[in-house]
Amino acid sequence: MSSKSSDPASGELPRVASPCCRRCCLDALDVCLGCGRSLEEILQWSESDDARRRQIVDAAAVRLRDRQP
Repeated sequence: MSSKSSDPASGELPRVASPCCRRCCLDALDVCLGCGRSLEEILQWSESDDARRRQIVDAAAVRLRDRQP
């Protein structure tokens, strides 16, 4: 997979990087304890466009934040 660089002059946003931190372990709800993505989101990642990837990253961040004691 090639990564696309952004050009500030074009207004193009950089390619959304995977939030995977290589601490993969799914909880009882099939949510990764490392990155916060659901199994479904992990499986969708490679086929998702940047808009969908941003949605996934945002949802994962909320899950991780809510998991904190």
